[in-house]
Amino acid sequence: MADLGSGGGLPGLVVAHALEGATVALIDSSARRTAFLRRAVARLGLGDRVRVVEDRAEVCGRDEALRGSFDGVMARSFGRPAVVAECAAPLLKSGGWLLVSEPPSGRPPEGSRWPAEPLRQLGLVPDEPTREGFEYQVLRQREPCPDRFPRRVGVPAKRPLF
Repeated sequence: MADLGSGGGLPGLVVAHALEGATVALIDSSARRTAFLRRAVARLGLGDRVRVVEDRAEVCGRDEALRGSFDGVMARSFGRPAVVAECAAPLLKSGGWLLVSEPPSGRPPEGSRWPAEPLRQLGLVPDEPTREGFEYQVLRQREPCPDRFPRRVGVPAKRPLF
């Protein structure tokens, strides 16, 4: 699994700790945050299953060692839906899933945050939003993400697909 924009390690470190068989990549572009994450991984004794990747998500999506290598990607407060989708899709294997934490209230009408047609160009298909004490969205990687994604660093945020 991968955790986009890991920051302080939520949810990546929690998932790695709870799922003893899981391997997790904590991805963050900040040297200060990744230094903290490396210390936390060492202190928790997770070094054999958790690696810290200090780079932009767009760069990771172009890295042959990371592209298409994850069964699942998690994102909490990473960015707008279009940015999350474009940065996560290249990391996922076909059949993989993207799990995104959603705002707790004041949501727009169903489906408008994750429109099916623009997501299809990334190979993603949204499931129904889930509310179980907190809200999250699951998207499935139905086919490999096309090679043209992700676009250059910063472009997904400046010119979102939807």
